[in-house]
Amino acid sequence: MFYNIAVVGFGLAGRLAALELSKLHHVTVFEADDEQTPNSAGKVAAAMLAPLAESVLCEADLALMGLDSMKRWPEIVSGLEGDVFFQQQGTLVVAHQQDKGDLQSFTQRIKPIAGQSAQALNAQQIAQLEPELANRFNQGLFLPCEGQIDNQAFYKASFSMLNKRKVKCVFNQRVTIKNGEINNRPFDYIIDCRGLGAKSDKPLRGVRGEVARLYAPEVNLTRPVRLMHPRYPIYIAPKPNHEYVIGATEIESQDSGAATVRSTLELLSAAYTVHSGFAEARLLNIQTGLRPAFSDNRPEVSQVGNVISINGLYRHGYMLAPALVAQVVSRIE
Repeated sequence: MFYNIAVVGFGLAGRLAALELSKLHHVTVFEADDEQTPNSAGKVAAAMLAPLAESVLCEADLALMGLDSMKRWPEIVSGLEGDVFFQQQGTLVVAHQQDKGDLQSFTQRIKPIAGQSAQALNAQQIAQLEPELANRFNQGLFLPCEGQIDNQAFYKASFSMLNKRKVKCVFNQRVTIKNGEINNRPFDYIIDCRGLGAKSDKPLRGVRGEVARLYAPEVNLTRPVRLMHPRYPIYIAPKPNHEYVIGATEIESQDSGAATVRSTLELLSAAYTVHSGFAEARLLNIQTGLRPAFSDNRPEVSQVGNVISINGLYRHGYMLAPALVAQVVSRIE
């Protein structure tokens, strides 16, 4: 059956929902910001797909959902025009000798998910995976099921594909969802993907994330690397063209302001301890964003009448969004 569907919010979940639903239905997108979506958490993220690493903090069912999303991403990317970087070559987790206790703690908290497990590494095995880290670390872990995507390329390619499908995108438009209508305009279904834009309707909080994007031609890492550290654990995600996204895990703050000097120094200093080639890197940008989260840090797909809401993806946006959107599609179909 053919439906007239509104997608409210043009962040990660909204884009995935619009891409999937526009294959069979007429879709209109409403976005409060302009087409650059500067406040979208998915635009700031490192876009790592890390169900095993995240199982340290989330429940096993969410990690399993992450494995399901991992299988969906290649099909999503292949349906877009343009080159959208996706890889599934695992994650390397390392720690300096003085921080081996943090690595041991992380290892013990990883949940066994669907037969996936972490592999302990010695210095020689680390060097085999990432030759440029030879003689830098004596212990580590390899999480073979994990991957990543280039979020900036995905945002660009998804918008291009929706334009090609003649999906109408209404920007700079704050909407009211009431009685199953948008600004008194009826739709068969409304997909609410507003994130923190729905804070007045839902018990959401913002969780701050900070990432730096560098151009580092002297660094040649082939997969995401996580550094365990008692004060500032970081991740380094290599993107195409010698670009790297470096971020910390999370900050319990709803401050959406620019990155501080302290946090910037900690991010970049920690990256330098992983690979000295970052000393000559060029800082392309440093961004901050607020991830929408409920009190239990679990995502939610809920429905009231013809309004279906996806929200609370917390720090697991790219890991969970495809599976959550699939739930929405199944409800409609």
